[in-house]
Amino acid sequence: MDRPPGLSVRLKLTLSYAGFLMVAGGLLLAVVWVFLLRYVPDAGPRVRAPGSGPDRSDLLRAFAPAATWAVVFLLVFGLLGGWILAGRMLAPLSRITDATRMAANGSLSHRIRLEGREDEFRELADVFDAMLARHEAHVAEQQRFAANASHELRTPLAIMQALLDVARTDPNGNTAELVDRLHTVNARAIELTQALLLLSRADQGILTREQVDLSLTAEEATETLLPLAEKHGVTIETSGDMAPTSGSPALLLQMTMNLLHNAIVHNLPERGRVQVSTAVRPGFVMLTVENTGDKLSPQLVATLTEPFQRGTERVRTDHAGVGLGLAIVNRIVQAHDGALTLAPRAAGGLRVMVRLPRA
Repeated sequence: MDRPPGLSVRLKLTLSYAGFLMVAGGLLLAVVWVFLLRYVPDAGPRVRAPGSGPDRSDLLRAFAPAATWAVVFLLVFGLLGGWILAGRMLAPLSRITDATRMAANGSLSHRIRLEGREDEFRELADVFDAMLARHEAHVAEQQRFAANASHELRTPLAIMQALLDVARTDPNGNTAELVDRLHTVNARAIELTQALLLLSRADQGILTREQVDLSLTAEEATETLLPLAEKHGVTIETSGDMAPTSGSPALLLQMTMNLLHNAIVHNLPERGRVQVSTAVRPGFVMLTVENTGDKLSPQLVATLTEPFQRGTERVRTDHAGVGLGLAIVNRIVQAHDGALTLAPRAAGGLRVMVRLPRA
């Protein structure tokens, strides 16, 4: 933004300091005049008696030059001292300005790290450092996500290109098999694209908030995914009370379905179980999804909410997904001002707890 030139803050503070000092000096001289000289009689034109003391005129003639030099000294001292003092006070602001300029030019790794005790400038510097750290982490996450998304999208496109090249070189091949394989690969690409769009929508916080009962959402998701659970031999158990919250019904349903889908697919090969429960606590509601399965390490569980992270080899099935299930859940929970907690079960499997504000 183009602005007309103006005085610097340092110069304004210097003039302010000097002005206040001049006002204080003038008030002090006025006090001397009012409470001292006014009580000294003025002899006037009369002849002064021998041995008499100075009158008011004599004191005024002696006081005026000294007062003038005192005012000049206060002015010079106020300007010089104010300039030095303003510079020292504004030094932290200069460091913050330099860091801001570097951040505007794309350098997000620089930190101010202003030393000293807590005051307004140091509080501003600490807040700015925290903002830079969050922004740097967000940019790094977006770059990593874009790289992973490009890689994941490139795979089905490369497969389709290879299948089409094979069909072109062998026109008498099995067309039905080629169409089936192309349909499978294309469906996976569409699924990945939809997941990316949903994740972007959750990141942008585009929400139409309504009152939602998580218990009803869990029942709807269970009914939708019941055929998939029966195919995998997984039993789903639901329990809990009404859990009213506020948010997007579509996103909350997608969140619950992603949790259930992961719990079904990432389960034991036989006689697996999934437990879905809701609870109401003071100020918030809870949705908990637990599933049986292999034992997971805390280090692995900590990475499951990252995009395109898959737990173990057992996920490589026809319902493996695209590695965005829990990443989407995490974004949706954050968009609803909630908290997502993942913990491995001692007997194997995963426990996922979603905490959302209570409506």
